[in-house]
Amino acid sequence: MSIRSREMPGIGKKYELDTDFGDRVSVIQLESGGAQLYVSSRNGESGSAELTLSESIRVSNILAGPVLKAEDEGVSMVFSSLSDLPIEIHSYTLGSKTSGKSISDLNVRSITGATVVAVSSSGNSILNPSPEFRFKEGDSVLVIGEEEQIASFKERFL
Repeated sequence: MSIRSREMPGIGKKYELDTDFGDRVSVIQLESGGAQLYVSSRNGESGSAELTLSESIRVSNILAGPVLKAEDEGVSMVFSSLSDLPIEIHSYTLGSKTSGKSISDLNVRSITGATVVAVSSSGNSILNPSPEFRFKEGDSVLVIGEEEQIASFKERFL
C-alpha cells in the first residue's frame, strides 16, 4: 500500500492510496473543514461522497478509533458525538507562581475555564484533587479544557 499526498491550492489537501486489493481510495481534506471521498475499484466501478466535518470525524472514528493529535505534552481529542467541541488535555510542571496556593485560592476554573483533573505531587498522583489541594513548586498537573481555556491557564499560572 502506498500513500501519496499533494496540496490543492484553494481547495485543500489530496491523499491517495492504492490498497492491497488493487482499489484506489482518494480523500480530499477541504479547507472548509469537510472532505470528499472517492473510491475506484479494481473492476472499474467508482463512487464518491462529500462529507461535512462532523461526518468525516465519524467515518474516521469508525475506521480507526478516536481522533488524537499529540502536541508537546498534550493531546487534542474530538469525539464523534461532540464533533464541534475539541477537547485539550495538557500536563504542566508548576513553578513558584502557584506554590502554597490551593485550586480554590487561584480560582482556576472561574478565571480560565480549565479544570485541573490530576496532580502528581511528591511522588503521589491524585485524580480529581479537591479545591483545597495546595500546589508545591515542581508539581505536575493535568489540565483539561478548550484550546482557549488551556492557553489562559498557561498564561496565568505558568
